[in-house]
Amino acid sequence: MKEKLYFMGSGEIAVPIIDKLYSSECFELVGVCTQEDKPAGRNKILTPTPVGLWAKEKGVSVVKPKSVNSDEFISHIKMRQPHLILVVSFGQILKQPILNIPVIGCINIHASLLPKYRGASPVTAAILNGDAETGVCFMQMEKGLDSGPVFNEIRYTLRGDETADELEKSLGKLAAQHVDAILSDICSGKVSGVLQDASSATNVGKIKKSDGLIDWKNKSATQIERMVRAYHPWPGAYTFIHTQKGIRKIIITSASCTDSVSSAPGKIEAANSKRFEIGASSNSVLKLNRLIPEGKKEMSAEEFLRGTRVELASECVNL
Repeated sequence: MKEKLYFMGSGEIAVPIIDKLYSSECFELVGVCTQEDKPAGRNKILTPTPVGLWAKEKGVSVVKPKSVNSDEFISHIKMRQPHLILVVSFGQILKQPILNIPVIGCINIHASLLPKYRGASPVTAAILNGDAETGVCFMQMEKGLDSGPVFNEIRYTLRGDETADELEKSLGKLAAQHVDAILSDICSGKVSGVLQDASSATNVGKIKKSDGLIDWKNKSATQIERMVRAYHPWPGAYTFIHTQKGIRKIIITSASCTDSVSSAPGKIEAANSKRFEIGASSNSVLKLNRLIPEGKKEMSAEEFLRGTRVELASECVNL
């Protein structure tokens, strides 16, 4: 007999996991819940979450509650009588009344090697810190944030050139490969959760738009290159430069470190057909490969410089 599973997820990492469970021989998907549609793009069009889009394509009914802790939603869950609830990149905190509903419990798939990077942005944190590896953990949910016992962890070696969206998709595929087997072991009692070492826990919060603003004076080229990848596609690593049209915002989408020596942090060191380079801290220099000028589409640095004259030796400004 299949175990009844209710799925709560929103982010891109959740899509390959729910897709795997949708055709599972071990679990019956008795319900799907995701975050509400949100305005996106220049025209602020209401757009479903990646899980919402998946459900629409599959013709699967999906619930989008303002709060999963409301009496109405709790009644909705109880009616479906799930044996377990699986939560993946959902975006709301589950309170005790929901945690108490499933017989087996609420399981979270978290995109880090816990207790490292508890919280909302573990994928971004792994890239920002230049980690050599990351992974996913299957953990028992409890009142604390990502603090519950861990049933299983799957490690993933980082290449060092991943963007956040690429890594999120890779971790989702990794978890999907193992989700049937690990959840089955949890349901059968074959595996038990191992308590986390709270003394070594680190926490990461939600990403803000302002996090993407580059601080050239206090960040090295290596750190900024990581920012470019960690904040892709949102909020993007951005700066403001002097051009013949005035000060313009650019979002850097691809960059690399050079062997050049900076004359000053934030200074435009080169702006020609071959190189667009900006000085950073620690005498380092960052080469811009691709960027998005404000109000335009992504382009190469060479394309940008063909249409925009950047003032050489000027300094980037923080508005």
